[in-house]
Amino acid sequence: MTASRADAGEPGETPTGATRAVSGALRRTNHAGRSVTLAEGVAVAGGAAIVLAARGLRADALAVAAVGGLGLADDVLEPWLRSRGITPTKGLRGHLGALRRGRLTTGAAKALGIPVVCLLDAAAARARTASGVGPHTGAHALPPGAGDLAGALADAGVAAGAANLANLLDLRPGRALKATTACALVLAVPPARSPRAQEGRTLAVIAALAGLAALPGDLAERGMLGDTGANALGALVGAAAARRLPAGPRLLVLGGLGALTLASERVSFSAVIDATPALRRLDRWGRRAAVPAGAGDEGSTGS
Repeated sequence: MTASRADAGEPGETPTGATRAVSGALRRTNHAGRSVTLAEGVAVAGGAAIVLAARGLRADALAVAAVGGLGLADDVLEPWLRSRGITPTKGLRGHLGALRRGRLTTGAAKALGIPVVCLLDAAAARARTASGVGPHTGAHALPPGAGDLAGALADAGVAAGAANLANLLDLRPGRALKATTACALVLAVPPARSPRAQEGRTLAVIAALAGLAALPGDLAERGMLGDTGANALGALVGAAAARRLPAGPRLLVLGGLGALTLASERVSFSAVIDATPALRRLDRWGRRAAVPAGAGDEGSTGS
């Protein structure tokens, strides 16, 4: 069968030219030189959004879809820029520097867009569960208006920070999924004593199920999260943590996420993990054969 006939989409031909084009746009070569698909990340983000909507959490579903969409734009546009000889901007400092020079990169769009999406979602969640605000939220120490605003900002910071951290970890098979799924499972286990905590538990369960479903294919290096899946899954786990944790622990998590984000500008997480025996063993658990010597970090941009 000739390529031209396949492109014409004759009856019974699979895949069609359009299907091959989409598949090709989502195909990447990972750090070990193996071909993987970013369709895994699209499935994680899309699947989580669908389940959230089915559970009646429509604002969360829209937020996960929007964060995933911003990641997908970065996933698709970066190789397009490379194909035209344009070196994509890397790192938070690089993207913000480009923005100061009047150039909006996809990474800068994520750096601005994801926090805004997370803030809108956090504000909607607080309004929705206002009757459940009490000792478990920590917001009672401030006047209602100030408490809601400060709480929503902290919630958004945790969700956006977790989205970025998951993306930074998505440089080796299973790494980001192990981290996000483990956190989601921890958040899903304790009983929920308020409507807000119940929502957080639901988010955590959905995130854990999405992570567990994607992990085998990720470890086998058939697929990878990419920015689409890593950002969406990280934001979902962060939103779950924001609703499950009291004010003090929530602020500690926010500070830790901020510190790790700043550290990532100067320190290679892969180098730290490889130099720490316990982390190295956990990181390589379930993964295929060892990475060839001299292979570099490729995958999600961590931007």
